[in-house]
Amino acid sequence: MKNQELARLLRMMAAYLEMKGIPFKPQAYEKAAYSIEALDEDIEEFAKKVGKEGLKNLPGVGESIAEKIIEYLKTGKIRELEELKKEVPVDIETLTSIEGVGPKTVYKLYKALGIKTLEDLEKACREHKIRRLPGFGPQSEEKILKGIEFFKKGGGRFILGFIIPVVEKLVDYLKSHPSAKKVVPAGSYRRRKETVGDIDILAISENPEEIMEHFVNFPEVEHIYAKGPAKTMVRLKIGLDVDLRVVEEDSFGAALAYFTGSKDHNIQMREIALKKGWKLNEYGLFDEKGKKIAGKTEEEIYEKLGLEWIPPELRENQGEIQLALQKKLPKLIEYGSLKGDLQVQTNWTDGGNSIEEMAEEAIKIGLKYICITDHTKSLAVTGGLDEDKLLKQMEYIDNLNKKYKGKIRILKGAEVNIQKDGSLDISNEILAKLDFVGAAIHTHFNLPKSAQTERLIKAMKNPFVDCIFHPTGRIINKRPPYEIDIDKVIEEAKKTNTILEIDAYPDRLDLKDEHIKKCVEKGVKLVIDSDAHSFLHYQFLDLGVAQARRGFATEKDILNTLDVDEFLKSLPKRRK
Repeated sequence: MKNQELARLLRMMAAYLEMKGIPFKPQAYEKAAYSIEALDEDIEEFAKKVGKEGLKNLPGVGESIAEKIIEYLKTGKIRELEELKKEVPVDIETLTSIEGVGPKTVYKLYKALGIKTLEDLEKACREHKIRRLPGFGPQSEEKILKGIEFFKKGGGRFILGFIIPVVEKLVDYLKSHPSAKKVVPAGSYRRRKETVGDIDILAISENPEEIMEHFVNFPEVEHIYAKGPAKTMVRLKIGLDVDLRVVEEDSFGAALAYFTGSKDHNIQMREIALKKGWKLNEYGLFDEKGKKIAGKTEEEIYEKLGLEWIPPELRENQGEIQLALQKKLPKLIEYGSLKGDLQVQTNWTDGGNSIEEMAEEAIKIGLKYICITDHTKSLAVTGGLDEDKLLKQMEYIDNLNKKYKGKIRILKGAEVNIQKDGSLDISNEILAKLDFVGAAIHTHFNLPKSAQTERLIKAMKNPFVDCIFHPTGRIINKRPPYEIDIDKVIEEAKKTNTILEIDAYPDRLDLKDEHIKKCVEKGVKLVIDSDAHSFLHYQFLDLGVAQARRGFATEKDILNTLDVDEFLKSLPKRRK
C-alpha cells in the first residue's frame, strides 16, 4: 500500500538530482520508481521477505536506493530528500508535472523569480515575467500556461493502472471479514475508465456494523468522513476517497448496475423501463403495480428490459444499448488472451532488464513471443541504437532464440523515431532485416495539426513500418495528445495496411477508447503492448485489453492474440 507514496518520493529525488545536474542517478531513481509502482505486492511485505539484497533485484535499485527504501519503510521519510527540499524549497512534483517544465527549468525560475508553487508560476506567466528571462520567450510562456490549464483539468483524478493494487488490496481485506458475503467495486473503476475520481464499493453482509468497523480500521485509512450501517466514506493515505455501501442481497444487482454507471447509460436504461410502464432504481426494477420484478442480479435486470447483459466497460451510452436491444453486442476480447507483447524495451537502451530477463518473465506469465523494440539513435536521452548496434542486437537475439526454442520466440524489432519531417532515423536497409517495426513520435510535439498529421502519414507510407506506437503521444494528467487529424490517420492506416497500437502503460492508454472504436469500425488492425521498461510492466497488458474492450474490440481486431507464426503472416506489409 506504500508503493505509490514511495514511487512518488523516488521521482522527487530524481527531479532534484536532475536539477543539480548530477548524471545517471536521476534515471536510476526513475527506473526504481517505475519498478515499485508496478510491483504487484506491498513494498513493505516484499522488503521483509527479500531484505536489502532482494530489493537490489528490482530494476533501477542499487545499494544506495535499496538503503533509502528501507529508511522510508522504517521512518516514513528519506533524509536526503528532506535536505534537498530545504535547500531548494519548491513544489517540484507539481511544477514538473507541467509540460515543458523540467527540473532544470524549475531551478532557473526559482533562482530568477523565486517561483516555488504552481500559483507562483501562473502569476509570473500572466505578468509576462517569464518571457524576459534568458532562454525563454513569449512562446515558452504560452506553452507553460497551456500546460497549467491542462494540469488543472486533470487534477484530482487517479490513473487507473496505478491504483488497481490499492483497490484490490482493500477489496481482499473486506472479503476477509467473516460477515462479508460479497464485495464488488463499482463506478468508473469497474468500467475500467483510464482515470477515476473516487471508488465505490458495494457489499452484502448480515452484520453491516461489523464490516463498517472493519473498513474504517483498514491500515491505509487516513480520515473518516462519515460512518453508518449502510454507508461509510473514508479517505486513504494516497488521497483517494472510498465509499462502502452495504446493500440487501435482493437488491444487489440493481445497486451494482446503478453505481457502476455511467450516468448516461443509466438514463437510457431507466427510459426503457419507463416505456414499459416500469421503474428502475438502485433498489430494483418495479412493474406498474410497484412489485419488484428484478434486482438480485444485473443479468436479470437487463433480461427483463429486453437487453443482452452489457459488459461494464461498454456502459458509456456509445451505442451499446441499441446493440444489446438487437442482441448484436460484439464478443469482446477476453482478458488474458494476448499471446505476445510487441513493445518491450531492455537495458540495451532505457529499459531496466536484459533481453534474457524480459524473456524469462514473459515465459512465466505465459506469453508465447515478445518483440524487443529498443529506441533508436536520434532519441539520445535513451541511449538509442544506431544501425550497427541494431545489427549486433539482431545477431544476439538469433542466438537467444536457439536457447529458448520451444519456450518463447523473441522477435527482432525497434521503436524507430519519426523525425520532424516524417522520415525515420534508421535506414530502410536495416529496417527490412527486422521482424517488426514500430515507429513513434518522441519530439516536436507542438507542430501545427496539418504538419503533425502529414508527419505521421509519411511514416505510415514507409514500406517497413508495421505499426505506429502510442499514436497520439498523450501522457494522462501530464501531457495532452499532440494535435493530429485522428480520422485522417485512421483512414491512412487502413490504406497503407499500418497497424495502430494500444499502448497499455497506465499513463498512456493510447489509443483512447473512442479512437479504438473508430479503428474497429474501419477495419484497421490493432495490437496491445505493455511498453515494458521492466519485467514488472507485463502486468499492464490487461489494462490495454480493458481499453480495447471499451472500444468494442474483439479478438480478431487485435493481431497479437494470434500465435507467433500467424502473427508474422498477418503483417500486411511484410506479407506483400
